[in-house]
Order: sequence, then C-alpha cells, then structure tokens
Amino acid sequence: MDAPQAIADLTEISSQIESVVLLDGKGAVAGSTFADDAAAKGFADAAKALLDAAESLRDGEPLTQLEAETPEGSVFVLREGDRLIAATTVPDPTVGLVFYDLKSALRVAADAEDAKPKRKPRARAPKKATKAAKDDA
Repeated sequence: MDAPQAIADLTEISSQIESVVLLDGKGAVAGSTFADDAAAKGFADAAKALLDAAESLRDGEPLTQLEAETPEGSVFVLREGDRLIAATTVPDPTVGLVFYDLKSALRVAADAEDAKPKRKPRARAPKKATKAAKDDA
C-alpha cells in the first residue's frame, strides 16, 4: 500500500484526524489530504520545525513524537528514521489512539516504499566504432 492509500485508510478509520501529510525517506511529500502541493509542503515544513524546536529543548535525546494542543484542535508529529507524518485533529482527541493510527499509517507507507523495486541503471550499448578507429586497426 502506497502513501496516498495509507492516508486514505487513515482518514477513513479515524474521525478525529482532519488533515495529514506524510514525508518519505527522502523528505519529500509522499501523500497528503491538502488540496495543493504548496499547502502540504508548508504544513510539513512547519511540523518538522515544531519537532526540531521541541527536540532542541531536550538533552540530546531524539524526539520521535509530539502533540501540541490548542483550543481548536491538536497537531501531532511522528518521526521514524527519515520518515515523518503530521496531522491536525479535532479538539480533545483520544491522544493514544491518534498516535497509534498515525504510527500504523507511517509504517504501512514505509513498508510499501521499501518494497518498491529499485530501478537498475540500463546497460549502455557498446559504442559504434568510428572510421578513424577502423583505419587504425
């Protein structure tokens, strides 16, 4: 299952999640619920900045998940390795359930990304002998 399908499944099972963005192992937006790419990238960048800022307050321990609560709803950010998923929710979400659902979606998308066959470089055809090379022979 690819990232867009993992996000579709996530939003179908979790009525608390309003918007989601998922970043692949290269830091690119692999899927989101946002209407356009610029909004998805903007939210992803803000989520990474939020996670990095919170991590800077710790004593060297990496931060893998974060919830920021506001009266309008919460922002959740999870990171596993180079991959990241971030979501907004309704007010007063069931925190443990949202973290579980986001973690599951991130892992499903990661498994799909890792399972994709890597493209092998095409073998180049041997160069044709030039007239000068033939004359030397």
